[in-house]
Formats: sequence, C-alpha cells, structure tokens
Amino acid sequence: MKPILEIADTFGIADKYLELYGRYKGKLDLRLLSDMRDRPDGKLVLVTAMNPTPAGEGKTLTTIGLAQALNAIGVPSIAALREPSLGPCFGMKGGATGGGKAQILPSEDINLHFTGDLHAITSANNLLAAMIDNHIFQGNALQIDPGRILWKRAMDMNDRSLRQIVVGLGDGNGQVHESGFMITSASEVMAVLCLSEDADDLKRRLGRMVVACNMSGEAVTAAQIGAVDAMTVLLKEAIKPNLVQTAEGSPAIVHGGPFANIAHGCSSVIGTKAALKLAKIVVTEAGFGADLGAEKFFNIKCRQAGLTPDAAVLVVTVKALKYNGGVPKAELDKPNPAALEAGLANIRRHLENIGKFGVPVMVAINHYADDPQDEIRLVTEACRRMGVRAELSDVWAKGSEGGLEMARALQDILRGEPSRYAPLYPEELDIRAKIEAIVREIYRGKGIKLSAKAEAKIRELERLGFGRLAVCMAKTPYSFSDQATLLGAPDNFTVQVRDVTLSAGAGFIVAHTGNIVTMPGLPKSPAAERIRLDERGEVDGLL
Repeated sequence: MKPILEIADTFGIADKYLELYGRYKGKLDLRLLSDMRDRPDGKLVLVTAMNPTPAGEGKTLTTIGLAQALNAIGVPSIAALREPSLGPCFGMKGGATGGGKAQILPSEDINLHFTGDLHAITSANNLLAAMIDNHIFQGNALQIDPGRILWKRAMDMNDRSLRQIVVGLGDGNGQVHESGFMITSASEVMAVLCLSEDADDLKRRLGRMVVACNMSGEAVTAAQIGAVDAMTVLLKEAIKPNLVQTAEGSPAIVHGGPFANIAHGCSSVIGTKAALKLAKIVVTEAGFGADLGAEKFFNIKCRQAGLTPDAAVLVVTVKALKYNGGVPKAELDKPNPAALEAGLANIRRHLENIGKFGVPVMVAINHYADDPQDEIRLVTEACRRMGVRAELSDVWAKGSEGGLEMARALQDILRGEPSRYAPLYPEELDIRAKIEAIVREIYRGKGIKLSAKAEAKIRELERLGFGRLAVCMAKTPYSFSDQATLLGAPDNFTVQVRDVTLSAGAGFIVAHTGNIVTMPGLPKSPAAERIRLDERGEVDGLL
C-alpha cells in the first residue's frame, strides 16, 4: 500500500482536506466539496448485477477492477463504494472489499471497524431510542402512545433473537412496551447519512424522522424529542467520506453501507459527488441484483441528489446463469449449457429494465477459472443477439489487465448516445400505485396483495402527508418475485406486501414483502467460526 497522502495527491486533494486515520486511511473534509463546486462533473457509471447465487457474484470486485482498468488506460477514475457491515462479514457472505487483484485496502480494516462510521450510526440510532423512552418516563409531555413507538434499536451484527423484544421490565425501568433491533445497515440514520447533501441537510433530515405517534394519532419527530443536535454530534465524523486505495493504488471513496434488500443499497451522495468533481469517470455500485440496487439507485438516490447516470454495467456469471436456470448451488461448477440457456432470461429482463430508465448498458462477465470456454462464448453471443456488448472481466486474477477490454467498451458507450435517464414513476402517484409500478415494470408481477396492516398504514401515511415519498422495496435478492426459490424470469405472480414503514428523513417509504426481515440471522455455520488471528497477529478467514 501507498501512504494515503500519496493517493490523495495523485487526484489533487490537498493535505488540508485530508484527515488521517493512520497511514492508509483518511477522511475527506466537507470543505473540499464546496471548494470544488465550480469544477465540471465526471461521468457516473453504475455497476449492478443479475440475480445472484447465495454466494454473490462479484459486483464490488468488478467495480474496483473496472476503476483500476480505466486508470490503467489513462482515464482518471474513482470507485465509490459502500462500507461493509459486520453482520455479513461474520455471517454468510464474508467480507465485502473485492478480492484477488481487485480489492480495496486495507481490506481487514475496511471490513471490520474501519473509521468507526457504522458504530457512530449505531450510537446515534440508539441515543434516539433511549431519549424516546426517557421522554415517556419523565412525564410524556408529547403524549406519545407507548404502543405506537416506531423507532427501533440497532446493532451492526446478525442477531435474530433481538428482532422482537420487550423493554421496561422491572420496577423503575420505564414504560413496558414492545421494541426490537434492526441491523445498522437498515437504520434510517444510515439512509439519512447516505442521502444527505451536507451537514446542514443531515441535521434537517434527522429532525424530520418520525419516531412515534401520539395519543391523537399524529406524528412525533426526532426534532420534537430534542435528539437532533446530539445525534449530529455523534455523526460529525461519520458524514465525512473515507478515502482508501485499490490493490493497484487507485483511489476509492468508501462511505455508507445501506443494504439493498432491506434499505436503499447505495453509497453516500456526498462521497459520489466528491468523486465526480475529482475524476473523469466515477464507478459506483448498488447492492444485489438490478431489480433491487439499480432500481433504488435510479428512483431514490439519483432523483433525490439530482444525479444523472451516464451508463450502467450489468455483472453476470456463468454460475449465476446456471443457478437461475435451475441448477442447485452444489452443482454450479459442472458444465450445463441447457441450464445456462434457460438462465439467460434473467439477464434479458435486467437489461430491459435498465433500458426503461434510459441509461445505456453493457454486460461484464465476471470470470471464474473453472468456467467452460464454450459457456462463456454462449453468454457473449446471447448478449450480442440482445443488442448489448459483453466483455469478459478477469480482474480477480489479473487486476486492471483483466479489465482493459471492459474499460474500452465502457468508453465506447460513454462516447455514444447520451443517457436519457428518468425515474420510473412520478412523485405524484399514490403509495400503492408506486409499489405496483415497481412490481409490474421491474419485477413483471401481475400485481400486489396488501395485508390489512399494510393497507391501514398506507392510509395513515397518506393522511399524514407522506404520499409523495418514493418507495423502497424490501425483498429477497434471489428472485424478481418475493419468493427466493422462484428463479430465472418469472411472471404472473403476486407480491405480498405485509407491512409498510416510514423513513421520512430519508425521503422514502419501505414496503416489506415476503419473509424479508430487517435483522438478519446467522447461518448454521457462520463465517465467525473460521475467522481468527494467526501467529503473526494478522486476520485470517475474513475474505
């Protein structure tokens, strides 16, 4: 690794804008954005993916490798990524910093505590929860209904036992009521931080978060609780984007970490806008398949931040194609052209969906060493027949060298017809119509079925004046539908919406579908069982 001061210097970031966290990590002072406001923006490229296998298919890896390859051909580029959560690191997926010759460094630090951003978000979230309960205990001047406290605690770990809890038990411990925990990546504080334009916007958004209802059914906000200033203090460092480097010394801005299956799945607006002022091309990613991350990137992040994406890259793998063609996870390494052909319907639908947003797109085939060459050719030819360029991405094994053709193809797209980006639905649609638009246009379902609880909440949210907010779908990443086992390109299904929750500070409403939960659990054999410090004091088993 190079000293982070050297990485910053290559992109013209003066020392006065960089706050060091050791030799290899730094935070960007927010004055940098205001001082660069007159610079032209670079091009914004989204890396998204097809519906993955449970192991993930290398979207972050491809983002890092593509940024490295662009720099290698002389195009100053920055990767803008999310911060990993400790939950998946110690759960099923492991780390989230790429791999091989296309990773961000120092990977162990980034995967673990990094610069403390997720801990700060957790603390701010839980300070608000404590102040709500204390307000009730100290006389309840706002007349909060203890049965209608909406705000949950948070922690950055997978712990299913904390999904539903009872607090206030015992003498003198406050009002007994039901509560629960969500993972920090699903907290509205995370979404607020990632969608804020600056520190003032952060404070405004925190203030309008709705935390409870009073006895008259009216909304109670964090501002009314008196928590906003203290929460802002806790977040004063977390709002600053983090600067690190790739394995080849390219800069990467890593900031914020909302999940895409239960939150909006995009790195911070502040980090993205800083990168756009510093680089010719910014390569960013949004979580899971394009039905989740890309849809939210286009409909929520870009709409709120006034961003216009210039191109998209859809990451596919031979294994994910076969998985979507019906092959079980244990047999994905075996040749199976018939299953691969069947799985191509999944790519076709994602490409059509990205086209609905008016954004030019190409395909990156993330290469595994055991991929049969004839199956790779089959994918390339199928994409050509769909009218889309596909290039092999071998960045895990070869770094930038393995992504040169992908980088040149992207340049060709950026020099071609300009993006005609537009969100999928207008803000004026009511909440139900927005959910239906996503289900019909992106998932290709025939409609939705609202639970009685969800219907009642939609009526209440519209009564309270929140009907114009965007919709953030909480859904399984493995299928276009809300059923994880319905693979490929299903249609004619109905999406079950069991609950609807408000994130007024973030500017969206979350529709909870199927059996998705906001606090994941650990698998039978969690990654934590294999993570250790070796005899040299280095972390082993995390990646």
